Amino acid sequence: MKAVVWQGIGDIQLQDVPEPRIQEPTDAVVRLTASAICGTDLHFIRSTMSGMIPGTILGHEGVGVVEQVGAEVRNFRPGDRVVIPSTVSCGVCPPCREGYTAQCDNANPNGPAAGTAFYGGPKDSGPLHGLQAEKARILYAASSLVRLPDNVSDDAALLLSDIFPTAYFGAELAGVKPGSSVAVFGCGPVGQFAIISARLQGAGRIFAIDRLDDRLETAQRNGAEIINFEREDPIEVLKRLTGGTGVDCVIDVVGVDAQHAHHGPAKPDAQTEKKDRQAVAEIAPDADPKGKHWVPGDAPTQVLEWAVEAVKKAGQIGIIGVYSPSVNTYPLGKAMNKNLTVRMGNCNHRTYIPRLVDLVAAGVVDPTRIISKQEGLTDAISAYEAFDQRQPGWLKVELEPVH
Repeated sequence: MKAVVWQGIGDIQLQDVPEPRIQEPTDAVVRLTASAICGTDLHFIRSTMSGMIPGTILGHEGVGVVEQVGAEVRNFRPGDRVVIPSTVSCGVCPPCREGYTAQCDNANPNGPAAGTAFYGGPKDSGPLHGLQAEKARILYAASSLVRLPDNVSDDAALLLSDIFPTAYFGAELAGVKPGSSVAVFGCGPVGQFAIISARLQGAGRIFAIDRLDDRLETAQRNGAEIINFEREDPIEVLKRLTGGTGVDCVIDVVGVDAQHAHHGPAKPDAQTEKKDRQAVAEIAPDADPKGKHWVPGDAPTQVLEWAVEAVKKAGQIGIIGVYSPSVNTYPLGKAMNKNLTVRMGNCNHRTYIPRLVDLVAAGVVDPTRIISKQEGLTDAISAYEAFDQRQPGWLKVELEPVH
């Protein structure tokens, strides 16, 4: 079968690989009808997250049809349409039973202390072959997979695999409640769903910060007040628009590959740029850009700092942007002296997906409006390159396998 395979930093390939098979009685094999490219995948190619093993199939977002089930999978059968949660959970251990499915004790082959297991990730997360393929082996299928109703399309369900639940989780981490003012840093696909999620949770005003006009325009259509940090200082604007106090809640959707302003009043001074270059060298020492492709972000801790400055005293910050374990810088003193609450983590996908499926089925949210490109799996490499460069119109890329 065809699959997108990570072979090295800056090197992904579309290859023929063996089809997956049932290995444990708790497994299922799913034929993918759609998968997607995520910003997290770019971290692996840019090397801002290390530890990838050559030959690993990429991708952690998928929807499909069950083809085979193991003997202990009692709630699904071949032919069932399902969404695949990005993170793997057994449904048995204490964290899973408490809803912390991203911290399952059993899913990660590296042991309970290893943390989140997810498809298509580095050695520390498994590694487990991913979903940018024609078929995939799904671990702990009985407690991981979510059956889809007939009125939820594959396109809509694909966005329930990772980015919508992650965004909803981020809004909860940030403490959004009715009337809250919320700043969302980053208007990529997860950022768009963070705006939608904040609205669903009752936010009064939502501010969206980015530097790309097409993404800001989409954020505005989703109900946000937009700030382009290449033209304005986002902290100054947020303070001015909130009467000098700052917002109640911040959601960091950007993570380690943040870009600093290259123009305008938010452009950093020479000393800050030097500090950022040193941070990039420490976080991604093996980066291997190919021309303009696979270049790590030049301001890896920028949003961490802006979030602390933008939020009000005793406010709350939710971090769902991906930061690798090598990031060890945080403005702790400023956060402490403002009495801030800072929460972060990997989304507990299996906990959130069923309720979001119900919202989509009821017509409350149409996730498909975030999909901007639909490409065949055979065109995945060129799609990755366009998405990597944040080209206009490449907000969220769906990959359609060829069967």
